[in-house]
Amino acid sequence: MRKNWTAKNILQLIEQFQPACVLAAAADLEVFDVLARRPQSAAGVARKLGADARGTVVLLDALAALQLLGKRNGRYAVHGSVAAVLTRTGPRSMLAMVQHRANCLRRWAHLAGTVKTGRPAERRPSVRGAAADLAAFIGAMDNVSAPVADRVIAPLRRIPFRRLLDVGGASGTWTAAFLRLRPGATALLFDLPDVSPLARQRLRAARCLERVTLVAGDYERHALPPGADLAWVSAIIHQNSRAQNRRLFARIRRALAPGGRIAIRDIIMAPDRTAPTAGALFAVNMLVGTAAGGTYTLREVCADLAAAGFTGARLVRRDAGMHSLVVARKAD
Repeated sequence: MRKNWTAKNILQLIEQFQPACVLAAAADLEVFDVLARRPQSAAGVARKLGADARGTVVLLDALAALQLLGKRNGRYAVHGSVAAVLTRTGPRSMLAMVQHRANCLRRWAHLAGTVKTGRPAERRPSVRGAAADLAAFIGAMDNVSAPVADRVIAPLRRIPFRRLLDVGGASGTWTAAFLRLRPGATALLFDLPDVSPLARQRLRAARCLERVTLVAGDYERHALPPGADLAWVSAIIHQNSRAQNRRLFARIRRALAPGGRIAIRDIIMAPDRTAPTAGALFAVNMLVGTAAGGTYTLREVCADLAAAGFTGARLVRRDAGMHSLVVARKAD
């Protein structure tokens, strides 16, 4: 049904950036960790953040107005439910994802320029620095994947694999899930050198590091390690153009054992590209964040797999977000 737009709800829509920016700044500065132990004055928070006194007061008051903080007698406190999600060690922490979204927000602010020029927004580090931004990105992938990984890969339990190749495996979250699914299997996790230490840390915590070989490399420039019978390509294809994906699929085909399979987790768009809504908006994220990335239809993904030497491509899980699954088999 077509939405009945009014001046009021148009303005409400454009004003949504305001609370998002307040939350992004608080996450970048890690305000909630500063307040996690005890209530403090704005001056105390400013000292711990090394921040401007006036700026700190304005930010804390805005957070209190949004009910992300409490304020009483000039002192600020973080509520338990907020601390659980927005502190580093909270039991349901999504801090890394919020910090990653803050970086995305800064790129989205340049959307009009990107549409005019075709060039992604310039990447600049947050106040936390480039290394911390990378750690937040990897942590964000774990934030959203860890709670659902076992359920998402359940449709793949009938694939008889002994060795997994996790391409761009990032945090190792999905590798760990596959090793739980198949206790006798081993895995190769392939990703950039800067990412491997972050994956090692999480795989050790998941108690499966001894079953994983970490291989550093760039899938656009380096051959993938051979011998796996299942390749996992999780949230990768949207970063690439279709031509880049065909080259990646061809590299995977060469690395796979005879009869091996590929499983792709990503957004799958409807033929007209307006659904799911999350996918259409994620295409914007790729526009401002990558040189050629986007979101793709099932027909496009299947065609690119076929062009790279895979057969029988099919959708085995449909999702409104990032958790659709497409599988195919290496052609003889």
